[in-house]
Amino acid sequence: MRCRVADLRYKEVVNICTGCRLGYVNDVVLETASGQILALVVPGRYRFFGLFGREEDYLIPWQNVQRIGDDIILIEIAGEYEREKWAKPY
Repeated sequence: MRCRVADLRYKEVVNICTGCRLGYVNDVVLETASGQILALVVPGRYRFFGLFGREEDYLIPWQNVQRIGDDIILIEIAGEYEREKWAKPY
């Protein structure tokens, strides 16, 4: 299966360890020298109906992506997702 970076924006991200649906891919972190994908960016959830902004974005390191399907991306991160721990995948 071939997929462009623009096509990733319409795919939902699900953690297979917890079954948690994180949301849809909003952006991708690339290494410009090699063109390698370093991480997927999924926007954080809204706080109180969006009145207080959003939570921090999820940065999912590329090595945690297990499978990319037609409409879903499966990732594997054991336990609770800690944004501080995964904040700098590159």
